[in-house]
Amino acid sequence: MGRYLVTGGAGYVGSHVALALQERGDDVVILDDLRQGHRGAVQPGMELVVGDLSDRRKVEEVLAGWRFDGVLHFAALSLVGESMREPLRYLAENLGNSLWLADAAVKAGVRRFVLSSTAALFGEPARIPIDENEALAPVSPYGESKLMVERGLEWADRVHGLRSAALRYFNAAGADPGGRLGEDHNPETHLIPNAVNAALGLGPALTVFGTDYATPDGTAIRDYVHVTDLADAHLRVLDRLKDGPSCRYNVGSGTGASVLEVIAAVERAAGRPVPHVLGPRRAGDPPVLVASNAALRRDTGWTPRLGAIDDIVGTAYAWRKKHPRGYQDAVSDAAA
Repeated sequence: MGRYLVTGGAGYVGSHVALALQERGDDVVILDDLRQGHRGAVQPGMELVVGDLSDRRKVEEVLAGWRFDGVLHFAALSLVGESMREPLRYLAENLGNSLWLADAAVKAGVRRFVLSSTAALFGEPARIPIDENEALAPVSPYGESKLMVERGLEWADRVHGLRSAALRYFNAAGADPGGRLGEDHNPETHLIPNAVNAALGLGPALTVFGTDYATPDGTAIRDYVHVTDLADAHLRVLDRLKDGPSCRYNVGSGTGASVLEVIAAVERAAGRPVPHVLGPRRAGDPPVLVASNAALRRDTGWTPRLGAIDDIVGTAYAWRKKHPRGYQDAVSDAAA
């Protein structure tokens, strides 16, 4: 098989992709500064290099120290709200670090690069489901930074032949069905883990932002894709780059679940109510965001295997119930 560098591989999506690579027989080297990542998410047999992407010498040393068949890039600032408060930091770090990484990959002879991108590129879409032809019009510095990285990678392909895939995903959710990995952010901003925390008494009551949308139950609808399915999509586009051109894909389940439907799914998983309160809409929240995954299916054969909201929520609940302190508990279990 191959050897791959996974930046941010101790984080949520990156760790699941690293696990998928390892399970199919690839060697994995993780580069992570552990600001948001966790040592407990790094599986036995993987090489962990603790370092920051802004340290260009460290990045070049890592890429020169092994012969890599590809780079999968997850390390980035990723909070939309924070990006509205610190726009220049987001633009500078996400763009600069990503392009220096790509430059180092080119110098090391790496020919494939997979970018963790985002549906935030699309802003407020004109049509649903959202396909790859939707206008790119980010409404946050976070989304803008990812769009700039994608454009930089296009030039890296034109000039240096670095083939790249950008996966624009919507709402990654769930946890490894085998219980080895889960979602552990600080602060936690995602709906499903916050609903799970509320049900388990590990966090405050959930706030439902808006109940008067033009949707069946009045709450906003979002497309949730299981993180294991998302990992499978990364491996498929990585393999496609061996002989195929650079590509950009939207990744989602192709269906949506409302906030109240998510709450109901968590209640089914937990067997108890999710404490929640009803609040006003948040500015800029569209009523419905659902992806078209038709292009990814057509080109790679990918299909979500854990697409049902109960499958997604069930794995998230099981992991958090076993690890109420997140990876602190995972490390304790490993040491026991």
